[in-house]
Amino acid sequence: MASTTQFLISLPPKPPYLLSYSSPSKPRFINITCCLSIQQARNDQTTSSGSNALNGLRVAFAAGGTGGHIYPAVAIADELKLVNPTSEILFLGRPNSMESTAIPSAHFEFKSIPAVKLVRPFFSLRNLLLPYFLIKSITKCFTLLSKFEPHLVVGTGGFPRKEKCVVCGNPVRLSLKNSVSKAVSRLHFFPWLEKMEGSSEEIKVILVLGGSLGANAVNIALLNVYSQLLLEHENWFIIWQTGVESFNEMESLVRSHPRLLLAPFLHSMNMAYAAADLVVSRAGAMTCSEILATGKPSILVD
Repeated sequence: MASTTQFLISLPPKPPYLLSYSSPSKPRFINITCCLSIQQARNDQTTSSGSNALNGLRVAFAAGGTGGHIYPAVAIADELKLVNPTSEILFLGRPNSMESTAIPSAHFEFKSIPAVKLVRPFFSLRNLLLPYFLIKSITKCFTLLSKFEPHLVVGTGGFPRKEKCVVCGNPVRLSLKNSVSKAVSRLHFFPWLEKMEGSSEEIKVILVLGGSLGANAVNIALLNVYSQLLLEHENWFIIWQTGVESFNEMESLVRSHPRLLLAPFLHSMNMAYAAADLVVSRAGAMTCSEILATGKPSILVD
């Protein structure tokens, strides 16, 4: 049983640096489509109390591929557990993928489903086996969902997404709502600053984000200039997220420096944004939403 609800989105006040840009004159809406199980629909007809319907709520999330798909789902799951601690959460994704490590790290149950894709060229021998792999994937998915019996399935994008079970939009990570001081967040990444003499107000931190999987253009550009930037500006610090796939290569090419933090992925994004004076990033949907929410000056690479 599917239902679609239309929500009116109220635009937040403009940051000072966006005052020169015009806002859309028409109100913005998003449609949220949810698929409810038949069993839950029947139960809802016989349940008079809305609070009772939330007891034992089971929600399955289908998200994967990149952090822009995974972490909005994690934020929704965190909020569900906060509102209703008795709810059960199950994440579905690909084996040996980013979600296979990120979801367990967020303390949620994860089950893998093999992804099926077409191989180029189209008339490839491997594509002849596509029906077999597709049936195998569907069977695995059906088995997991039949055992878990979710009341609701939520998809935020990526390979495991099902179009009829998608929550549309780009929600900002829940952790961004937590207020963290700039001084505390900088100590989180550079603990030795606590013993540094002089004013910490002169410190400038550049946050470089290549996306969860990395962006070659951003990584190569910074690789060519980071040493000179740190040499010419003694009060500059760089927090550099290379992306998981590019980390080993960048780590072998970058020289160690006390004012440079190299990481494959930043799990504490609220701390990273709080520490930053400037964000350099590829223009991913989630990153643009986070930059807008935090109001940080940024250089975006399309």
